[in-house]
Amino acid sequence: MNVVAYARFSSDNQREESIDAQVRAIKKYCNDNNYTLIRIYSDEAYSAKTDKRPQFLQMLKDSKSQQFSAVIVHKFDRFARNRFDSVKYKYELKQQGIKVYSVLEHLSDTPESVLMESLYEGMAEYYSLNLGREVMKGMMENAEKGLFTGGIPPLGFDIINKKYTINEYEAEAVRIIYSMYINDFSYTKILNTLNNKGYKTKKGKVFGKNSLHEILKNEKYIGNYVYNLRQSEMNGKRNNHSIKSEDEIVRKEGILPAIIDREVWDKVRAKMDGKKRNNGKNKAIEKYLLSGKIYCECGAKMHGNRRGNGNTKGYIYTSYNCSNKCGNKGIEKNKIENFVLEHLKDYFTDDIKEELFETMKNKFFENKTKASYKIKIYEKELRIVQKQIDNIVQAVADGLYNSSMKDKMNELESKKIELNSLIEKAQFYTLPSFEQFNQYLNLILKFDNETNNQRIIDTFIDKVIVSKDYIKLNIKIHTGIKSVDINGAEEGT
Repeated sequence: MNVVAYARFSSDNQREESIDAQVRAIKKYCNDNNYTLIRIYSDEAYSAKTDKRPQFLQMLKDSKSQQFSAVIVHKFDRFARNRFDSVKYKYELKQQGIKVYSVLEHLSDTPESVLMESLYEGMAEYYSLNLGREVMKGMMENAEKGLFTGGIPPLGFDIINKKYTINEYEAEAVRIIYSMYINDFSYTKILNTLNNKGYKTKKGKVFGKNSLHEILKNEKYIGNYVYNLRQSEMNGKRNNHSIKSEDEIVRKEGILPAIIDREVWDKVRAKMDGKKRNNGKNKAIEKYLLSGKIYCECGAKMHGNRRGNGNTKGYIYTSYNCSNKCGNKGIEKNKIENFVLEHLKDYFTDDIKEELFETMKNKFFENKTKASYKIKIYEKELRIVQKQIDNIVQAVADGLYNSSMKDKMNELESKKIELNSLIEKAQFYTLPSFEQFNQYLNLILKFDNETNNQRIIDTFIDKVIVSKDYIKLNIKIHTGIKSVDINGAEEGT
């Protein structure tokens, strides 16, 4: 079977051997399993929290050529530390008939292995998020006190001893922007006024529409300190279109010197919110959570559909309809999606969680018993190799060097790296407590927003079959198909 390797390290202070060691372990894994390794993709100093990794994207592109049947990684967190991306890209590869295997985390296609894979991904994401929180802790403490945490301060403020102070010259430009905006001047007229008066942005450039928009949204101008608002890209730049959840945002009201009165701010917000509603009217893009997983009883896929009533420009009805037009008229979108999510919530009862934990515990103990035996063998070999390395080093120190020693040393160093990798692999089997297991499982099963709902469905739902009389859910970690009768599955019209 032809396979490819994907390796990655995320910090420029790691040594080049980080990727080399991953590749060596992958090559051995391929040899042991009679796989033919046809290409190695590697991304250096890229985080797995982002999917903007050149070689990773190239691997996805090349997967469409049908030249390989699997992607081999050292550990699943080399593939992705974000469950949504992991599920999304594994699903994309699965559509091409390609699987993802880990050298250190052996998983089969059994139901419990699906859960274990989700658990590994949840643990990796938990580690990544926790690490990020630890790194940011000091900055967040400063943010709580309203102190400057770096970057470029907003127009109208200077930073003195880490504190925000008003720059009166720049503050006047801010007041002009707010005053003209609430008096119905266009962005163009506001920009012309600022530029004619010689005002510049904080970076010393002429104002543009985007800079005006950001100034009109900045709560610091009414004395509110807001920090950790937006997601960051891999290069540290802020993603203006990705706002974090409220529990992650630091917001302290009235702790900064205000440039704009609250009354003016409220008028600006009301006007901007009104424009947003008008601009967004009839342009909403519907997201179909079951896309690619929902089937009609006739066997054909069902696709999302939006319809209006002829008296309005907007869509008023969304549904899933059979692509084969077999006579099953479909089902309302929200009805079926909520139905699936509610039954997934109900499925993971305490009894099921305990049952799954027992299954995983047995698997862990089985693997750990085998691993303990292997570790003893590997450690014995490692001691022999290290002694041979020490002997060569001593011989060189005694002046007994000859050219063959270099080749022998390289061979021994490679063997040492390989043995350390095998020991790491064998030591991986550590049993989490039920509390840890439950914590990780709850990380996976957060039904709190559309994004999480999508990845939960992608992770645990294999197929949804809609009939005129019933709905069948095929849950990936269930040994069979769970059938549910919902009184005729009220069809669309």
